[in-house]
Amino acid sequence: MTPDAVTDLCRTLRISGVASCFEDLPLTQETEEIRSFLLHALKTELELRAGRRRLKSVTNAGFPTMKRFDDLDATLLPDDGRRYLPTLSSLSFLEEHRNILMIGNSGTGKTHLAIATGICACEQDYRVLFKSTAGLVHEMIEAKQEKRLTGLQRMLKRVDLLILDEMGYVTFDPQGAELLFQMLASRHEASSTIVTSNLMFS
Repeated sequence: MTPDAVTDLCRTLRISGVASCFEDLPLTQETEEIRSFLLHALKTELELRAGRRRLKSVTNAGFPTMKRFDDLDATLLPDDGRRYLPTLSSLSFLEEHRNILMIGNSGTGKTHLAIATGICACEQDYRVLFKSTAGLVHEMIEAKQEKRLTGLQRMLKRVDLLILDEMGYVTFDPQGAELLFQMLASRHEASSTIVTSNLMFS
């Protein structure tokens, strides 16, 4: 074990005082045991913090239910759903800032796939937000009326993965449609969006 391993972990955890004490320890058999214990304790703390951060990320994402890839019965998915499972579970589309459009009738697994992808992304430290499309449009209209639309738009643009559920189930007035289009345009090629819908798009 190198002294740098403990020092680096201390810096990552932002406990510089511990790092300073550690650097002053002489290299002896006794202090080597202390170093080994400290390294183990720091790694454990780092893992615990990461776990809490990911749990908070999943909670803040706003998923209506907890659905993971392990909960899926792939045999019940449409052919294209099964074909794209590796792409979704690997999150490769996020690195490429690509969007995913899931189209199908009710009960075909679109929302389950979208939620499973979102939870997987949260657990890989991506910022994720799940919204019903109608609910988000209502939020944007309300934010515009209250003159806080710019802040909401900035927040939506920063999200690594935005999941819009049930686009097409509710029609929007021209203002709502324009706000939705502007938001999606601002995210294009900068971050990823998953849309679930029962509509066919040309």
